[in-house]
Amino acid sequence: MTGTLFTAVRIFDGSGTALFPGEVLVRGERIEAVARGDEHLPRDGVTVVDGQGRTLMPGMVESHGHLTWPTSTERMINTMKPLPIEQHVLVTAQNARITLDHGFTSVYSAGSLGERIEPALRDMIDAGFMPGPRLRASALEKGAEGVLGVPAGHDPTHQRDIPHLQAYIAQKAAEGCDTIKFLMSSDEAFQPGGSQTLMYSEQEAQAIGAAARDAGIWLACHAQGAEAVKRALRAGFRAIYHCTYADEEALDMFEARKAETFTAPAVGLLWARVHEAREFGIGPAEAAALGAVRGIELAQQIIPDMRRRGIRVLPGGDYGFPYNPHGRNARDLEHFVNLFGFSPTQALVAATSQGGELVGWDVGQVRAGYLADVLLVDGDPTADVRVLQHADNLAAIMKGGRFHKSPPLHLPTRH
Repeated sequence: MTGTLFTAVRIFDGSGTALFPGEVLVRGERIEAVARGDEHLPRDGVTVVDGQGRTLMPGMVESHGHLTWPTSTERMINTMKPLPIEQHVLVTAQNARITLDHGFTSVYSAGSLGERIEPALRDMIDAGFMPGPRLRASALEKGAEGVLGVPAGHDPTHQRDIPHLQAYIAQKAAEGCDTIKFLMSSDEAFQPGGSQTLMYSEQEAQAIGAAARDAGIWLACHAQGAEAVKRALRAGFRAIYHCTYADEEALDMFEARKAETFTAPAVGLLWARVHEAREFGIGPAEAAALGAVRGIELAQQIIPDMRRRGIRVLPGGDYGFPYNPHGRNARDLEHFVNLFGFSPTQALVAATSQGGELVGWDVGQVRAGYLADVLLVDGDPTADVRVLQHADNLAAIMKGGRFHKSPPLHLPTRH
């Protein structure tokens, strides 16, 4: 079996240890061996990529992905409403490719603007018919009927009583969804005071959790208010997003379930609303009314506390809004450093190995036996995570042992 050997690289392996010089051998879709220091790996029958001192690191994981949210750095679409289905599917495929172009080789979906788009997209990507990241696919976000902010799908919405919720979860599992996103609370962006509006009762949340376990499907949720977070935790949700108003009891409960539960605060969207959305009619007053200013302030208190408790807080910033487009995903790492006190290395661990734990694949580490999802980076992201925000700094992108972006035959020498 032919392979690829990365030599003369500095390796960030996703574990949090310091960069080390070495070599990485890929055969098939997996990493066969990792060498340190002066150790050399076999060169017979392999293509040698001379990294010339560049950084080899795991592909990143977008932990709060919305590939059907329409806007990207390549294509601004000034709406969040579903597009005509033909256009929407193609825009989603474009967004998947753009996400991979920017070094995110895996995505955990935080909800879709259509019921069946993501499973179909995932299957096309997995079959090699189109470029994109590995995807834990979801369906339409589900909230209470008629609540402002719950997007309309391309398919009819479903009734929210417990028998219909149970049937819906079984149906989505049968249709190939990996996860389902529920709105456990509303949001200030949907209605004033919406963050404290509970969308599902305790009984309904428990029924959702039990049905998901029976169907073998994961659950994710939007949860702002403290009680919404607690209901999601008691019901066994895997990914609990935002957690804006989590109180001490909620954090204690989260800490007790930290081995199987994750969060992603989606600070990228809040930052964009406060600082970059004026041309879209969102000035300081509007950003405050939408909860963005207060959301950042609360996250700066809650996220460091979560990290001290060992709760896995992951990058993932609600990308795809007109003022927060796909392709800027790596900016979340800078927000983690500047706003939440993560070191660059800690932010990278969250975006790689901990993200891999969320999606449940052998990804996020440069380690023998793991899937060969790796980036060759011009620069040292452990010193400055901002280098990952520029696709030009990604000299090569490999997913499953195949190059999505091949290194030039002769990489320009780093100065």
